[in-house]
Amino acid sequence: MGNFQLEDFVAGWIGGAASVIVGHPLDTVKVFGFFKGMAFPLTSIAVYNSVVFGVFSNTQRFLSHHRCQEPEAGSPRVLSDLLLASMVAGVVSVGLGAPVDLIKIRLQMQTQPFREANLALKPRVAALGEQPAYQGPVHCIITIVRTEGLAGLYRGASAMLLRDVPGYCLYFIPYVFLSDWITPEAHTGPSPCAVWLAGGMAGAISWGTATPMDVVKSRLQADGVYINKYKGVLDCISQSYQKEGLKVFFRGITVNAVRGFPMSAAMFLGYELSLQAIRGDHVATSP
Repeated sequence: MGNFQLEDFVAGWIGGAASVIVGHPLDTVKVFGFFKGMAFPLTSIAVYNSVVFGVFSNTQRFLSHHRCQEPEAGSPRVLSDLLLASMVAGVVSVGLGAPVDLIKIRLQMQTQPFREANLALKPRVAALGEQPAYQGPVHCIITIVRTEGLAGLYRGASAMLLRDVPGYCLYFIPYVFLSDWITPEAHTGPSPCAVWLAGGMAGAISWGTATPMDVVKSRLQADGVYINKYKGVLDCISQSYQKEGLKVFFRGITVNAVRGFPMSAAMFLGYELSLQAIRGDHVATSP
């Protein structure tokens, strides 16, 4: 039980792919049509979730094993273990997810509706009839590294850290306790229905509460292409509040929460069923 297990990463990849398939149409609506295809989000989000779920599961297993040398199968998880494992997953997620989010934001901001709704900019590209700054994900990466250096790929990482560390605590912990609560005592593991419901509720909770810092992160990552507006997280919060009021930090919260339910339900269901298939279990096994 205390050993590193690769299948958590494989199951996380499958779950991530499932979440993209379910959530891509909703994601397209949310961001005004960025990425007509699914290749980039399918690849990046699947890999991202593979790392997050693999790190969380293995960290939680390591902590449980360290605390109790021979933990019993099906023994209840300890909140402190879940909390620390969630925080570790949140920190690791920033290392991989910050560049991915930056690329998505930079490509999103080339669409007129996104600029008007989120950045309040009059785009130089549209005004002068120039070509878009980025021709695609690869060109975006090359341009950012060339103009801003490798550190440029991690613009907004501090805000993402403030979003993801508490965000994953409010993602994994509600899922574990909700799935345990829904599952009858006679069962050794949650049913697919319980996994779907608990996963969806956890996603809605996590994405809903993460919205304010997600707004800040998106603004910081979009900054620097057309104009430079913010000096950091606190400056972005201050300027946004002064110009648009408190409501700006809750922009899109309903869409985030509604979108978070089916995507997270698919994510957890794909993860659990994959683990079941890989391990040859007859019941789902919580992360």
